[in-house]
Amino acid sequence: MTQVFQEDGRVERVTVVEAGPCWVTAIRTRERDGYEAVQLGFGEVSEKRLTKPELGHLKKAGVPPLRHLVEFRDEGGELQVGDTVTVEAFAKGETVKVSGISKGKGFQGTVKRHGFSRGPVTHGSHNVRAPGSIGASATPSRVLKGLRGPGQMGNKRVTQRGLEIVDVLPGENLLLLRGSVPGPRGATVEIRSES
Repeated sequence: MTQVFQEDGRVERVTVVEAGPCWVTAIRTRERDGYEAVQLGFGEVSEKRLTKPELGHLKKAGVPPLRHLVEFRDEGGELQVGDTVTVEAFAKGETVKVSGISKGKGFQGTVKRHGFSRGPVTHGSHNVRAPGSIGASATPSRVLKGLRGPGQMGNKRVTQRGLEIVDVLPGENLLLLRGSVPGPRGATVEIRSES
C-alpha cells in the first residue's frame, strides 16, 4: 500500500496491483462444458516449473508458460484463445471486487478470532481468556454445530467488495485501488467488476 495525492490536494490510501497482461488460455462453452467461462493465465515462469500436461495445454493455446490459471464466468464471449487482457479493461472511477487468500494467523483463541470478551482477572480468577462453558443441559446433551470456538484463523478465500479504482497506469500494467486487498505482499488476487 501507498498514498497518492489527488488534483484537489486530498491524499488517497491505495493498494498498487499489477493487473496483467493475462492471456486467454481456454474458452468454456455451454454446448461442450455446460457453462460459459473464459480461462485466464498470469505470471510467466520457466518451462521447468510446470508439468508436461500444463505445458501442453498452454502451447495448444499459443501462450507462454504461466503459473496461475483461473476461470471467470463470461456471458459476452467476445474473447478468443490467445488474446491478452490488460489493465486497460478497467477504467478510473470504476468499482471492483478483489478476491484472494487472506493472511494466515495460525491457531487462535476466541478473543482474537471472534472478539469474545475476557473473564475477570482479579480474586484469583483463572478464567482470563478461556471461552468458558460451551455445552447446554441434559437436552440436547451435546455441543451444537457451528459454535464459535478457537481454531485456524485466516488463510481463507476472502472477497473485498466496493473498491474504487483511483488510477490506471497502462504503461506499467498497474491499478491503484482505494483501500486494502486480501493477502500478503506479492500474493495473487482476482479482480472482477462489481456488476
